[in-house]
Amino acid sequence: QLQLVESGGGLVQPGGSLRLSCAASGFTLSSKAIGWFRQAPGKEREGISCISRSGGSTNYADSVKGRFTISRDNAKNTVYLQMNSLSPEDTAIYYCAALATYYSCSYYSDSSAYVYWGQGTQVTVSS
Repeated sequence: QLQLVESGGGLVQPGGSLRLSCAASGFTLSSKAIGWFRQAPGKEREGISCISRSGGSTNYADSVKGRFTISRDNAKNTVYLQMNSLSPEDTAIYYCAALATYYSCSYYSDSSAYVYWGQGTQVTVSS
């Protein structure tokens, strides 16, 4: 069964940090570029970052650039999202997803370009 599972979410104070993980099962993660999305209550799902299959190329939305860092460890079949300087505006459910093979991270914000999705992990930034 092909599956992505996110973990690492939780409650953090403004200015704090969290690291999300996205673990793959049923397929080799290194065969896919991986993106992160988030969806806040009442808002559309937003593509925020993507990493190429090798890890050599990354993309970030302006809303997270300079604060979030995506990385991957193909040996562990896991992609990470390090989130620093968090603010209440970052509160959302965070999802990882695998890009279809014929797409690059240039399409990171296009949810239709993704073939597998995780179930999401809640991140709440509040004092």
